[in-house]
Amino acid sequence: MVDGGRIPALFAGLCDDAAVFPPGLAPLPDAVAAHNQHLDAWYAGLVGPLVIAATALGDLAEVLGDRATPLPVSVTLPGGPAQLDGVLDAVKKLPVKLDALEIAVPEGMGPDEVLTGISRATAPVFVEIPRDERRVPLLTALSGTGHHAKFRTGGVRAELYPGEAELAAAVRAAVGAGVPFKATAGLHHALRNTDPETGFEQHGFLNLMLATDAVLTDGDAEAVLAERDGAVIAGRLRELDADRAAALRAAFTSFGTCSITDPLTELAGLGLLDAPRGEA
Repeated sequence: MVDGGRIPALFAGLCDDAAVFPPGLAPLPDAVAAHNQHLDAWYAGLVGPLVIAATALGDLAEVLGDRATPLPVSVTLPGGPAQLDGVLDAVKKLPVKLDALEIAVPEGMGPDEVLTGISRATAPVFVEIPRDERRVPLLTALSGTGHHAKFRTGGVRAELYPGEAELAAAVRAAVGAGVPFKATAGLHHALRNTDPETGFEQHGFLNLMLATDAVLTDGDAEAVLAERDGAVIAGRLRELDADRAAALRAAFTSFGTCSITDPLTELAGLGLLDAPRGEA
């Protein structure tokens, strides 16, 4: 499956550009300039939209000016659906293409209220699924609506990283409900690893891809999430036929990364994509 072509279909649009979020925290002008460079590079097919917070839309207007080509963006709404009208009004005035809305679920908000709150959305919605008893009811409510899910896979504290069992259960719930999902935070590397500075156990984005395939094919998702051998992970990805790869990516749409070049370099290092001579 993973041979030939600059960006294989398995990795197309996999990396949403979350450069302005931790731990990268790039200033917005720098993030926009870098995103422009990514879109002009040979690996542009790997790159999704620039992810920005709703509160940054005012600053984005100054950065973009009278830009001729709309900037593809995904806007996060950490305050929940209450921010939606303001975001929709703001993006109408900006030279942007709204690819997605990533909407948090405030504490105490149930599935029906969430669906009502996002009903005015004019772009695909990724509902950030809480790590509590609302997970399954929310995914069930999203089933058949065309909305998607968003799972947090890490953060700035160790407890923000779900274990293998929790993450596998979340993927099973999403796949079972027929709700595509993206991941955000903590996927700093292709492979499962222990961060040498913090000691945090971090999931690998390739592990999560294969865990999704495992759920779709009745495999052992927890074992795949725990695998640290790059040769094993790369080998399993190469074994995916076109139908399995397409089903995997239909379920797991993308992940947010504060560095586009880091996953690019790691994919090339594992032999999973062909970089031009002297690149990656």
